[in-house]
Amino acid sequence: MDANFDIKMYRERWKAVEEFEREELRAMSLDEHWKQINSLFQFALALGLTRGDDGENDIFLRWAKLKAG
Repeated sequence: MDANFDIKMYRERWKAVEEFEREELRAMSLDEHWKQINSLFQFALALGLTRGDDGENDIFLRWAKLKAG
């Protein structure tokens, strides 16, 4: 098979997946969004990734550190 064809098909599949995920997010209610965010926060607390009492500046510095690698 042609490598360019494989790459094109791969990208098209991921675009379809991305569109499906966008549709799911649009269909999700505000309550469902908050439940999902809360679950992620509780998961981070359980793993010790956050203390739950970080100030805004601490959060900004943490994201800057993560972004820098």
